Amino acid sequence: MAYIGKTPTSVPLTSSDITDGIITTTKIADANVTNPKLTSGSQQNFRNIIINGDMSIAQRGTSTASITTSGYYTVDRFNLGITTLGTWTQSQDTDVPTGQGFAKSLKMDCTTADGSPGSNDVLQINYKMEGQQLQYLKKGTSSAESTTLSFWIKATKTGTNIVELFDLDNSRQISKSYTVSSSDTWEKKTITFAGDTSGAFGNDNAASLQLDFFFGAGSNYTSGTLNTSWNSNTTANRAVGQVNHADSTSNNIYITGVQLEAGTTASDFEFLPVDVNLHRCQRYFEKMLPETMIMLRYSGSTSFGRAGNFKVTKRASPSLSREDGTTTIGAYNGAGGAGGATNSTWGANSVDAEGFSISATTPTSPDQFFIGLSGDHFFADSEL
Repeated sequence: MAYIGKTPTSVPLTSSDITDGIITTTKIADANVTNPKLTSGSQQNFRNIIINGDMSIAQRGTSTASITTSGYYTVDRFNLGITTLGTWTQSQDTDVPTGQGFAKSLKMDCTTADGSPGSNDVLQINYKMEGQQLQYLKKGTSSAESTTLSFWIKATKTGTNIVELFDLDNSRQISKSYTVSSSDTWEKKTITFAGDTSGAFGNDNAASLQLDFFFGAGSNYTSGTLNTSWNSNTTANRAVGQVNHADSTSNNIYITGVQLEAGTTASDFEFLPVDVNLHRCQRYFEKMLPETMIMLRYSGSTSFGRAGNFKVTKRASPSLSREDGTTTIGAYNGAGGAGGATNSTWGANSVDAEGFSISATTPTSPDQFFIGLSGDHFFADSEL
């Protein structure tokens, strides 16, 4: 509108400029309140369901070669699922998208190609989640929350790729496709999955939801119609259209910045302090230094004692092993010499979520033994 004289100076609105002087939540449209617009408050803490999505923690090691079977190899919490689809080296790498704040990525390097997958062959990176940590998603109710996945990927092979959410409690799943458009170029992908009104997650420490990144799949996974809404699992509908990243030894895959959060929009990646990230990973896997452990001899020809308390209470009683994969340990007396218990082991019933005990046969005095592995570490594994 036209003004006589000078245009009035703009003045910020105050509560007195509002009819009743009060702004209430009912006056704010739900669709306008999104995670990126929330700059503080408890709603922002740990919004990323994925632990170690920046690939910064790798307790098992930073590189493993000649991989042909499934398992956890390097980066914590991310499992490799593979059935006879090439040979791979997995590593924690420093190749990351520029200017995004990431320092590490998970790399897959194809070292033996397989250009003709068998019907049941598959290659995927997967991540499993406890049901008790997902109750706020309200799955199985009419109020089920949508979830949004965001991540960065760099791959030599271009084309269609499939990512899915798999409900392990109810054998239900939903798949979505995305495209790697440019070879060997970092690209950010954002994918939203609708909430599922059927099949509630168990409220326990068992695996309830699995996130799967497919990178190759045989006809058993690809011969149907891609299941883009929640349904009972049909294997043929899980990975339709998936390209084969195992078809050349020139192929590499990098991934980082994996974030899964409630809602229909993706917020910026939630970076956590490295000590917090490590602490969360240790709930599932812990690499321990054995020289800190002490066993107390009780009596007789066999001694027992609490040998180690875990830094973090585990998800469940873990399996224990040496770094070299064996279960034999060594016991040394307080003077530093061999204590006559060179084949000490942990008892089958002496491991719980908080720590473990040692039983040693034919020990000798003194009554304290230091447990040592000649440079090896103990592994406590409670992965899903």
